[in-house]
Amino acid sequence: MIYWQLFLAFFIPGILGYGGGPASIPLVEHEVVENYEWMTTQEFSEVVALGNSLPGPIATKMAGYIGYAEGGILGAVIALFATVAPSLILMISMMAILLKYKEATEVKNLTKLIRPVIAVLLGVMTLQFAQESLDGVGLLSTLILIVGSYLLLEKVKLHPAFVIILALVYGAVLV
Repeated sequence: MIYWQLFLAFFIPGILGYGGGPASIPLVEHEVVENYEWMTTQEFSEVVALGNSLPGPIATKMAGYIGYAEGGILGAVIALFATVAPSLILMISMMAILLKYKEATEVKNLTKLIRPVIAVLLGVMTLQFAQESLDGVGLLSTLILIVGSYLLLEKVKLHPAFVIILALVYGAVLV
């Protein structure tokens, strides 16, 4: 019975709090604290604080922790699946529709509109990364990483995973 309760406790907020961001926290709190009474408000706030200190979506971290606390490893897996299932179902459904109508003019036009937006977002992210690198390691190391990465990727045709590893080694050894 606990596994079904874990599933419901995280599936319902997953439907309403699409994406697992901060908007889902009160929904999960309602289920965990008020509905099932697995935790007190104080304990739940500590889980949220711990979850916010780790990378990734808060909903999945809360699901893993609370699921494990209530149902062990299987409980953690069920709660985690219940958290991502609504998004997964929606994405698969939308992909099926997109593939069905991929030759439609509207879908092709939509794709043409999305590409420039993605390019701008990637450009902004690149500039933010470069600024953080300048602030963190200085101009020389930033230029070495940018130019070195470009040469390794475009001229040497080295796989991006190896370029990332080399940049990590450079940062660990020389910076």
